[in-house]
Amino acid sequence: MRIKAKAGFLAIAALVVAGLVSGCGIKTTGAVKDDVTLTDQTKKLEEAGAKYRGPEYNVAILEFENKTPAKVIGVGEAATDILRTIVKQTGLEPIVVTKGDLKEQDRLIELQQTGVVKKGLKDAAEGYESLDFRITGSVTSYGEHEESMDTLLTQSKKHIARVQVDYALVDIATGKSLVAESGMGEYSKKTSGLLGLGAKSTADPGLRDGALRDALSKAMTKMVEKLNQMPFQGKVLHVDGSTVTVRAGTRSRLDAGTVLNVYRPGDDLVDPDTGRVIGKREKLIGELKITEHQGERISESVVSTGTGFKAGDIVKVKK
Repeated sequence: MRIKAKAGFLAIAALVVAGLVSGCGIKTTGAVKDDVTLTDQTKKLEEAGAKYRGPEYNVAILEFENKTPAKVIGVGEAATDILRTIVKQTGLEPIVVTKGDLKEQDRLIELQQTGVVKKGLKDAAEGYESLDFRITGSVTSYGEHEESMDTLLTQSKKHIARVQVDYALVDIATGKSLVAESGMGEYSKKTSGLLGLGAKSTADPGLRDGALRDALSKAMTKMVEKLNQMPFQGKVLHVDGSTVTVRAGTRSRLDAGTVLNVYRPGDDLVDPDTGRVIGKREKLIGELKITEHQGERISESVVSTGTGFKAGDIVKVKK
């Protein structure tokens, strides 16, 4: 009887251990696609984005530079891709611009200025006329570390990634920097195992992407808040006599009858102490009055005062 009881006890114990091993082998928490576990920043961004009701601005995203001391592979490209997704989620239209695009634009300007290439219908010096704002940035630091806790039967490890990004939001029409800051991002995942199974450290790109999404979501939240504070600004799209088509539309939140000042961008304004461009001269050349909207992004207007309007001129609500 004792032998049978002992055998039965061992069988039950074996089943319990097997169940624990199968049920508690490896557990991971913190899915990048769902949220950012340490700060809940994704939810905050969604709330900020939901409040944005301005024009669907076109935002150029320049490829993020990799300035991490160890030159972490792929961190700049990942930051650019993640930011493009975040910008789209907020209701803006992202356009990724590479360094090659900028070099090609600069080269075309040089050729047009020397007369080798004719300007034709467009002067390359006018830049990307369809863009309203530009986001530039760099990843300046990235690191991962582990926190472990071991008991007699279980092991667990928490993997934490931290990243720092520098970023700036620039108004292309004026050259003015609207937001320029540094920010940190964090993301973590936890693995657990039983009796030496699981809880092993392996390379995980999800850690990097989670930390980047956290940092860039914080950055985008601040940029959306800034854009929400700005008065409406659009551009002239087409001129046909006294009828002028402007980028505005229903998303501009402007009523028919609203008067718009029209400005012609001028020379760069350079800070004599730093040598940096801090804006552009703007010359008031006339006024328009909105007559009707043609969808979310386009409105028709008529000339109230002024002449010589052309595509690319800046329009702002008259105060």
